[in-house]
Amino acid sequence: MVSPEYWGIAGDPISHSPTPRMFSIIGEFMGLKSNQIYIQSSSIDDFLTQVSEIKGDIWISCTSPLKHAVPSGLSVNSPEGVFALNQLMRSGGRWSGANTDGWGFISASRHLGVDPSIATLRIRGGGSAARSIAAAWSSEGGSIIPEAGRRPLLNGPWDGSVLDSGKADLAVDMDAPPAGGNSVDLEGALQVSVSYDDKTSKDEFAVIMLAAQHLRAWEQLFLPSMVNELPSLDELLSSI
Repeated sequence: MVSPEYWGIAGDPISHSPTPRMFSIIGEFMGLKSNQIYIQSSSIDDFLTQVSEIKGDIWISCTSPLKHAVPSGLSVNSPEGVFALNQLMRSGGRWSGANTDGWGFISASRHLGVDPSIATLRIRGGGSAARSIAAAWSSEGGSIIPEAGRRPLLNGPWDGSVLDSGKADLAVDMDAPPAGGNSVDLEGALQVSVSYDDKTSKDEFAVIMLAAQHLRAWEQLFLPSMVNELPSLDELLSSI
């Protein structure tokens, strides 16, 4: 089992993110060590310039505003309808990627006792994370009520799950500003936030989702051969 030379986070802002800590926690659990990197970047050109100066293999969690730009910038395919990647790996000079936003949301919802296969989600916004969540939620069998935000939720593989109206079991404002910004109040039995800052508790939905999507990145992209050896979500959260 070989560690990459570097692992860390890229995007803007990133200083509030616990993702580098999660890399270290899982790495220690798996007996791996690497060097932390923080790539503060708001454009794909700047990101490519910075990573070109880093030698060796890299595992990166990618945040806004880079997520939607890396598929074309690195010529890496993204999931249908999502058009974004939030996990990147450079191995032997070759890039690959995954989008785990939706899976993280699904896992965090289950952690709270909401079953996406039978639940209705009210979701505001249509950005890359919203599209990833819509795709994952619909694939689980749940229904979606889109709410207008800065961008609408465009057509995608979730179209058959969309409702015009109704009661929602869970609501989320995906247009809430990053770094702990406030959400717009939405109708739903339970509303959660995916925006967090350095004061957000590990018991809050945003951090649970982040931990779940990070674990998924190890399972799907970084170390799929060792999926059965990874810590559980509860084990990761308890160590943050």
